[in-house]
Amino acid sequence: MFSTSIIRQALASADVTHAVASAPSIPIRDGLGIPRTASGRISKTRKPRSDNAYAPSLLRPHVLASERLRCWVSPQAFSHHTYVTSQISLSTASTLMEVMLSSLEPKTRSNYGAGLLRFTQFCDLLAIPENDRCPASEVLVSAFIASYAGKRSTECINGWLAGLKFWHTFQGAPWLGGPMLCSVKKGVAKLVPDESRRDKSEPVTLEHLHCLLRNLDLSNSKDAAVFSASAAAFHGICRSSELCVPSRHLFDPSKHISNSTCINFGTTPSGVRHANFHIPWSKTEGPRGATIVLTDLDDPTSPIPALCHHLSANAKVPAGAPLFAFETDDGGWEALTKSNWLQRCNAIWTAAGLPSLQGHGFRIGGCTELLLRGTNPDIVCVQGRWKSRAFLAYWRKIQKILPLFISNSFSASRVALVNSSMSSFRSKFSL
Repeated sequence: MFSTSIIRQALASADVTHAVASAPSIPIRDGLGIPRTASGRISKTRKPRSDNAYAPSLLRPHVLASERLRCWVSPQAFSHHTYVTSQISLSTASTLMEVMLSSLEPKTRSNYGAGLLRFTQFCDLLAIPENDRCPASEVLVSAFIASYAGKRSTECINGWLAGLKFWHTFQGAPWLGGPMLCSVKKGVAKLVPDESRRDKSEPVTLEHLHCLLRNLDLSNSKDAAVFSASAAAFHGICRSSELCVPSRHLFDPSKHISNSTCINFGTTPSGVRHANFHIPWSKTEGPRGATIVLTDLDDPTSPIPALCHHLSANAKVPAGAPLFAFETDDGGWEALTKSNWLQRCNAIWTAAGLPSLQGHGFRIGGCTELLLRGTNPDIVCVQGRWKSRAFLAYWRKIQKILPLFISNSFSASRVALVNSSMSSFRSKFSL
């Protein structure tokens, strides 16, 4: 165990750089965030860019962004360590802290680590004492956020604050955000520079799906996978990450659906075909996953025949591969990634004079299509697996996207039906 007295000596030392240089090794942290000496090799991180530099300190070793929540500590951590280990054993305490960290996805840890770095740089600039950095006063946190007004997006600022708050919890420190911080956040949101504002994802429409159906070669194994995934994402209101993988080498069966997953096909008493399958991980449920439900429709882009065709066209893909993997000409297989999926779709859409779209457009478009069909909003909420009524954000933009969906067959009576359904829904939930 790396001696706590060395850290305290560094805090009291006027020459923090010397204290780091004289330390016996680069410290890493146990589950409680207390420094310890590595017993084996330590993975080396790259030299930070100049804009990522910060004042050297024993409290903040040079580690990956995703490890900063674990490895960067404060004086508060030592009293927290003493308190926790007075209640439970060290091994139990370490397990407790590891479970806390496991609540965050790796990407989230990296994003939170980026915010922690910016906060550290701000404190270094103002020569804020270590004891005043955690717990950080509301004035300090508010000033930190205000310093990025007009420089960063709202999403970026909110992510940094979420990371800073989590780090406080991990250090056993109270979070002192209050009315001042709320006001600063509102001000920062109004001052977001235009270049930092991201355009909202446009919806995929039935026109886009029919364009794919006309121009994809469904005798080609890749195109069969592309169309099946597109139909499932649209009609099943799926997130693209629920159906594809980041890359073949990053396929993780605990998070990504494989072709070994049981797909349950069935028919309702009225003769409507349907299918459902379980995905091992979802944005809202995490490792509990979720169930995707697909329903056969009176439309050429119906997801059921598309899925059946894909499974037949790519039957030689080995078991355990991603669900939408496809056969290659050399007898191997490739995974359908978000990149190669959208590249194929956008190539066809732009050639046909349609705008290129992002993966989330399938979910937006599928949700809006169901609403325009007069589907009860409660059913739409269940189909899209929303825990909240966040999907209504799509409907609030309906004046912009309605023309994309309307055709000659979309009669005034259907518009009236949709408006009636939405009025009832608003009344039910006092919206």
